[in-house]
This record gives sequence, structure tokens and C-alpha cells, in this order.
Amino acid sequence: MNNFIADASSKQRVLSILVEDKPGVLSRIAGLFSGRGFNIDSLCVASSNDPGESRITIVTPADHHLIEQIKKQLRKLINVIKVQDLSEVPAVAREMALIKVQAKAEHRAEILRIVDIFRCKVVDVSAGHYTIEVTGNQGKIEALLELFRPMGIKEIARTGIAALSREASKTNGRN
Repeated sequence: MNNFIADASSKQRVLSILVEDKPGVLSRIAGLFSGRGFNIDSLCVASSNDPGESRITIVTPADHHLIEQIKKQLRKLINVIKVQDLSEVPAVAREMALIKVQAKAEHRAEILRIVDIFRCKVVDVSAGHYTIEVTGNQGKIEALLELFRPMGIKEIARTGIAALSREASKTNGRN
């Protein structure tokens, strides 16, 4: 089961695109989306384990027909090696966020309890703020933000989703 889709009716799709690490590749992919009126909700790009290749993870709202159209158009682009819809296969997805929360004296203990419960880290402290680092699926990050909102969130920086498909289990033969 995919852990980044909120529910079965969600139309949010996660595409993993393996590309040659060449200038202009990301621009062409983003141009394909904007030129056809497709929205990008999240974009994460980094080097892969193979030298000269990068992995682009894109979250986009699309139904089955539209995602098939997007995948076909992506595969036609120069420097695109592989396109996979991770919404249709077992996958692992995570996002990291930095959240700067107002830390008034009356809220400090509660903030630290929440940080402990959510297995986060306080990565910076000032007289009036805590900066919290959290890693997890979108649901975890959204739940944490809801708890911090009444205390006052000053800033948020999110990485976007990074995702990989799961390997087939050798013990039970499932894909």
C-alpha cells in the first residue's frame, strides 16, 4: 500500500523520473507540465546512485487518463531514461520539513512534548522560536502543522516528496 496517498479517491499521482544529469533536463520537464496546463504540487530532484543520472519525483493532480498522457509525453523527451507512476505500485515516500514555531514560555514544554511524540528534532533554538525538523509522509507533516498552528508558525520549508518503489518480496513472491 502506498503511504503518501491520503485515500483511494485521491487524484494525487507520484511520478518517479530517472533522467540523464544534463543541463536543461529539468527545464524541459517543467516546460512540458506548464505548456500543457498540468500542475506540479511537489518537485524533488537529486542525484541517483548512478553517476550521470538524477531522479526527479513529481506529485501532480491527475486521473488515470491524464497521467498516462503525461507519462507518454515524458518518455518522448531527450535525456529521460525511465518514467514510473509510483501511485500504482508499492512504494515508500517521505518528505522533510523545517518548521519555525513561536516558543512563548507557556508553550515551550508542549512544543517539546509534540516533538517527542512525532519523533522530530529541534535543530535551532532562539529566545522566541524553535526550529523543528520532521521527516515522514504528508499525513504526519500535516498533523504536526495542525498542532503547531495555534502556537504560531513563523516559517515552513518543505522538501517535497522523495519516493522509491518497493522491491518484490522474495519470501512470498508478491510484487
